[in-house]
Amino acid sequence: MTRPVRIGNCSGFYGDRLAAAREMVEGGDIDVLCGDYLAELTMLILAKAQAKDPSAGYAKTFLTQVEDVLGLCLERGIKIVANAGGLNPGGLADAVRAVAATLGLEVKVAHVEGDDLRGSLSAIVPEVVGKPVSANAYLGGWGIAEALAAGADVVVTGRVTDASLVVGPAAWWHGWGPGDWDALAGAVVAGHVIECGPQATGGNYPFLDEITDRRYPGFPIAEVAADGSSVITKHEGTGGLVSVGTVTAQLLYEIADPAYLGPDCTTHFDTIALAQEAEHRVSISGVRGSAPPETLKVALNDAGGYRNTMTLVLTGLDIEAKAAHAEQLLFEVLGGRERFASVDVRLLRFDTADAPSNERATAHLRVTVKDPDPRKVGRAFSNATMELALGGYAGFHTTTPPGSESAYGVYRPAAVPRSAVVHTVVLPDGTRRTVPDPCSAAPPVRGEPGPGPGHVFRARTPEVRHVPLGRVCGARSGDKGGNANIGIWTRSDEAYAWLRSFLDVDMARELIGPEAADLRIEVFELPNLRALNVVVHGILGEGVASSTRPDPQAKGLGEFVRSRVVQIPAELL
Repeated sequence: MTRPVRIGNCSGFYGDRLAAAREMVEGGDIDVLCGDYLAELTMLILAKAQAKDPSAGYAKTFLTQVEDVLGLCLERGIKIVANAGGLNPGGLADAVRAVAATLGLEVKVAHVEGDDLRGSLSAIVPEVVGKPVSANAYLGGWGIAEALAAGADVVVTGRVTDASLVVGPAAWWHGWGPGDWDALAGAVVAGHVIECGPQATGGNYPFLDEITDRRYPGFPIAEVAADGSSVITKHEGTGGLVSVGTVTAQLLYEIADPAYLGPDCTTHFDTIALAQEAEHRVSISGVRGSAPPETLKVALNDAGGYRNTMTLVLTGLDIEAKAAHAEQLLFEVLGGRERFASVDVRLLRFDTADAPSNERATAHLRVTVKDPDPRKVGRAFSNATMELALGGYAGFHTTTPPGSESAYGVYRPAAVPRSAVVHTVVLPDGTRRTVPDPCSAAPPVRGEPGPGPGHVFRARTPEVRHVPLGRVCGARSGDKGGNANIGIWTRSDEAYAWLRSFLDVDMARELIGPEAADLRIEVFELPNLRALNVVVHGILGEGVASSTRPDPQAKGLGEFVRSRVVQIPAELL
């Protein structure tokens, strides 16, 4: 087909806005309704559900959305593509058929599988020790494309990459082949932009003054053309904003090196060109792609043990002395810190001197314990904190009553040779097909960097101001396993030239603070986006499910860095 394919997103995570599917289908013309339901933490949640019930393991909220829009999608010829299958895509496909039967509708459902490696761990690198609760390779979009070519109305998958939900439909629509790397890379970029729903349309955007329509943002649409270029937009009349800034923010979310490795191609983020085509329409062009790597990414989740957290409130004077006294007494009551496999104690200061209200005079002492034995970290731990109620420090109280332990998981990144994974599509008639591996013998190459600021900043005057970094820079941060990334961008060439000279590894370490003191930090340049990408290795420990950091997914890390006061040339302000 010659016209662009219009792909609308209705989910950025398991638990996202239920009404988004109907709003997307009823709000205007689309060809494909896609939804992303999976994250590293979600796979752990689904594994726990499947352990209790083998027929579970998929995102059940997807079925609610299907029931809501299936009839209208069939009537309008809109395809539905989602990775809500999780650990049981075949089970979800059957559940969709059951929903259709209840509605009196005939529907062709296909599913993609082969990502679940729990039954065959031997090829994974590094070697897998123990038995993970989930082990999933990240598949590409060709299984989806084949299912759509076979006439499927609904395609559900397990762990494909988030961008594959756009790559597959675009490849089917335009008839691309596995070697069309530039076109595929363009679709990867479009998929990366819309995968998190309204994060591309003004959600979580740092420059609030730019968003004049403060209603809940409309979910994004990618119009992907035959050459892989695209336009990001949203339905007319919906809230939020689609601008170069909102698209840039999402492009920088959860990435590392500009050479973005994927199962279908390597996408060179330093070749992306953005332009404001019209109101709420941003064009993406110039994206270069090359051969994919010889391995697929694998996400492993292990059962880590049990944990419990109690938060003690400290008020007024002598906060640090009260905290030290409380910590000493608590572990005396518990029989020592060594009773637990892991102990994390954090004093979180919110208090101010001569505070004008009780709340502004408080700090939190957050104590987390972990152990393989749930009895140690359950009520035995949380009840012990209450023994400080009358025998501890003045003003003792907690943010919650004593609670029980909860299981936690440990995330491990790994890789697997492509030859060890059987990417399989099960077509609507039940036929099973192995999807040919698209990997080329050609090694990945670096694309030619796209247009972007190249000059060195030279201040016209010596005047500087001590102001927050966020007065000239936007930021978007997130997690990738135990690592966090902070994408930092500017809105002018001059500001970017200054940012390049200002923000190196040492400055990034200083801005992030003591928790990054001994961590490996990388800073990557994306001049075409006027951006730097800061990757902080290990700041989240063993991943979100295990992290004891108050912000375990680093969602607020970028905003913290923006709040740091630095010297900025006055002319940039």
